[in-house]
Amino acid sequence: MKKSKREKLKAAGWAVGSVQDFLGLSDADAALIEMKLALSRTLRDRRQRRGVSQVELAKRLRSSQSRVAKMEAGDPSVSMDLLVSSLFVLGASSADLARAIRA
Repeated sequence: MKKSKREKLKAAGWAVGSVQDFLGLSDADAALIEMKLALSRTLRDRRQRRGVSQVELAKRLRSSQSRVAKMEAGDPSVSMDLLVSSLFVLGASSADLARAIRA
């Protein structure tokens, strides 16, 4: 948010903070969420770059297209191990995963 907009909101009596503050998340919880979102974005990007549809990826994972869509959307019901194993199915290496979560 631009500094000028933040100042206007504060002057109008609004509280301005982060999502972490609003939800009362610990630093560890916030980092975990950011990591899952980074893996979700990486999964979508890698799948699209490889020209693989959600349906095709779902077949490879023995899952459903809707589950792949949830994985790519960062749905909280998706486990980290499913995200990581899906990336491996698409040919990602450990170094690729490290780059994804470092960014």
